[in-house]
Amino acid sequence: MLFNSIDFAVFLPLVFLGYWLIGPGRIRGQNAFLILAGCVFYGWWDWRYLGLLLFTSGVDFLVALGLQREQATARRKLLLGISLAANLGLLGFFKYCDFFITAFNDGFTLLGRPLGLRTLGIILPVGISFYTFQSLSYTIDVYRRQLPATRDPLVFFAFVSFFPQLLAGPIERARNMVKQFENPRTFDLAHAQDGLRQILWGLFKKVVVADNCGFLVDPAYDDPTGHNGATLVLATIFFSFQIYCDFSGYTDMALGCARLFGFTLMRHFAYPYFSRDMGEYWRRWHMSLNTWFRDYLYIPLGGSRGGKWMVLRNTIIIFLVSGFWHGANWTFIAWGAINAAFFIPLILTGANRRFTGPIAEGRILPTRDELLRMLVTFALATFTRVFFRAENMTDAMEVFKKVFSASLFSPPQFTHVRDLVFSVSGILIMLVIEWINRDRQHGLQLDGRATRPVRYTLYYGLIALMILMAPLGGGEFIYFQF
Repeated sequence: MLFNSIDFAVFLPLVFLGYWLIGPGRIRGQNAFLILAGCVFYGWWDWRYLGLLLFTSGVDFLVALGLQREQATARRKLLLGISLAANLGLLGFFKYCDFFITAFNDGFTLLGRPLGLRTLGIILPVGISFYTFQSLSYTIDVYRRQLPATRDPLVFFAFVSFFPQLLAGPIERARNMVKQFENPRTFDLAHAQDGLRQILWGLFKKVVVADNCGFLVDPAYDDPTGHNGATLVLATIFFSFQIYCDFSGYTDMALGCARLFGFTLMRHFAYPYFSRDMGEYWRRWHMSLNTWFRDYLYIPLGGSRGGKWMVLRNTIIIFLVSGFWHGANWTFIAWGAINAAFFIPLILTGANRRFTGPIAEGRILPTRDELLRMLVTFALATFTRVFFRAENMTDAMEVFKKVFSASLFSPPQFTHVRDLVFSVSGILIMLVIEWINRDRQHGLQLDGRATRPVRYTLYYGLIALMILMAPLGGGEFIYFQF
């Protein structure tokens, strides 16, 4: 079920009413209702894959109970291994099995001994990369004794199947969410109103910016050989805005929906395109995944404890694994490697944490140096997007071939002026609003910054723009494929 669909527009109010009618003191009833809502929400795509969600969740619930009771180190490691095998085994099979079959075929063909293995044509269950990592964080934290195991299955299953962030994050930590499911929730009108504003902002970014940009990006990347360098450069820039507004738009809607039910999810984006270097950019982009890799991979590998060379090694591993997490394609591995290459100079010079506060703090406009740094960082991030968007390495190389040719100076080949005007207009509106509120949690958190008439004029103006500019049908969220 898509957040930008009519189905969800009916689903959300019904779940909201049912949840609060149960009563704020009836925690188990509310949790059971949220589990049911999560199953309906996930099963709307394909109910058969509910079994995977329930299986991995059930394994992790039982494993955590065993870890809580068990004192012997060897047995605790065995239990953790069961959880890792169940989660990563299913993720590996559904996401990477065909990739490795193809890689083996290609490798042996190059050696002159073709294997002729057939791919299985496996369909990737939506959201599996997100909910397996979320569930794993629970068993790992219980194993580390950083979190006691919950004995209430309704609490745990509600945590894993919580529908606002089930399909594309943020990848929540059990340390943050389990307590929220164990404690009573009371309806907070101000909290809910802010949630609605964040939903509105996320929906605007998705349907006005991301979906319109998609009409410019898709034709260019579907056939890079048929488009000139100028078109491909602009398409890549539009893709940078498309993926940001698509993914952060989903996240805004997820966080806003959670607030309607009395929950607070972790922040996932912090205006990454206002970053002054790639170090700051990666602290502001896809924050829940990056901190997950930090807590459960980077630190166990040694983190920063072994000197600069260990930091470099662990950083490269994190970026390569992050690339592979995004998809079973060599393009994503190349994307991770290039981002690592951009990050390494910051580590070598000790500048990877140079910028930690909001840009232009206390000022309306950035300085010339800040503006230049933002543009360079955006350009570097956009350069990597070629590999993220291209269907394969051949297409990626074709894009660069066209970009570094005389066709770069030819007129762009966008045929639909309407899509171009809507995309540019939406991007400018988004950038202005987020710049004004770059020190706030989301773009429409305007309390104390604008009068009530101004705020409501903006809200209704955004709704009017969505009605006028949103493409019919709406597109699926990009990160559902991961």
